Amino acid sequence: MAHPATTPRAAASRPISACASTARAVAGGRPRELPLALLAERGMVVGGHRGMGMNAVGAPPGARVGAVRERENTLLSFGRAADHAAVAFVEFDVQVTKDGCPVIFHDDFILTQRTEALYERRVTDLLLDEFLSYGVQKGSHKVSKPLLRRMEDGNVLAWKTEEDDSLCTLQEVFQHVSPHLGFNIELKFDDNIIYSGGALSYALQAVLQVVFQYAGNRPIFFSTFQPDVAQVARELQSLYPVLFLTEGGTAKYDDARRNSLDNAIRVCQEYDLHGVVSEVRGVLKNPSAILKAQESNLTLLTYGQLNNVWEAVYVQYLMGVNGVIVDLVEEISNAVADFSKPDLSQSTFSSSSGKGGMHEAFSQQQLGFLLRLIPELIQQPH
Repeated sequence: MAHPATTPRAAASRPISACASTARAVAGGRPRELPLALLAERGMVVGGHRGMGMNAVGAPPGARVGAVRERENTLLSFGRAADHAAVAFVEFDVQVTKDGCPVIFHDDFILTQRTEALYERRVTDLLLDEFLSYGVQKGSHKVSKPLLRRMEDGNVLAWKTEEDDSLCTLQEVFQHVSPHLGFNIELKFDDNIIYSGGALSYALQAVLQVVFQYAGNRPIFFSTFQPDVAQVARELQSLYPVLFLTEGGTAKYDDARRNSLDNAIRVCQEYDLHGVVSEVRGVLKNPSAILKAQESNLTLLTYGQLNNVWEAVYVQYLMGVNGVIVDLVEEISNAVADFSKPDLSQSTFSSSSGKGGMHEAFSQQQLGFLLRLIPELIQQPH
């Protein structure tokens, strides 16, 4: 894919935007995005992954991440996240249907079953009405096309949740979720498709049209795993920050720009992006990248299973990570709110069991233990 020319990088620091109305012009006519209020007050923000957390379909009984009750990427899940004052934003995935409507769905393909036959369709090949016909239906609460999910190993499992809700559009999310809750809009594209510049521009403009019409003063930023998508999103608008998603070297791709945290920082510098969202293990394995990001005026957020372990989140807080995207929203947001108190010596940390046990502020000896524990945490499934 051809790479359009990039613009020179401005020297101004541009952390995550507070809202559209607070953007101020800087040299060269570019806006300076102001940080989220919570970022300024606490030093670390918490975002809900796909709302109250992703649905860990097929997780073994008792798995912590399997505790998410609500269907991910739905109005129900986003609304529950908005009820937690310590949650600054929700992260969700946006794709554009064949007839040009941005919808909220993570997987590239959507699956259902009729009698014994399995039906699998690419989300972006569906018309809006077709997409909304899957899962529980608005009003009637009937399910005509039960949702299934294909796992990484190829197995297909029933996608059931304790509390269900209908699939939804980006417009509905803006209209029905509290305007005080920030949105991290992940621009979702298939890794296995090479998109033309025109195709990228068409999809992104469909998303931006909804954002500009319904955003109001809501805090918003974009993110994407695709370097070219990030570049085009940055060139199409300058009002909302664009962050580059990376697995931080924990997976390998043909595109070298995606293969390390250091490369992600270089992508941000080249394409004039505002920050990096890294898989947490990439940061813990390469802590020097935090300083590189800071020196480049880049916001640094993380995602991944280790962010459901509050001790690992606390280490990131000490290291200077700006925010974490989590599945165990209530537990981790409460923990971050606690250890982000201005007077840390007066802070108490809720135990990970969530049963009322408390920890005193960590001593240097305990901190040293946590830092030595990180390599083991990185290797453990959570």
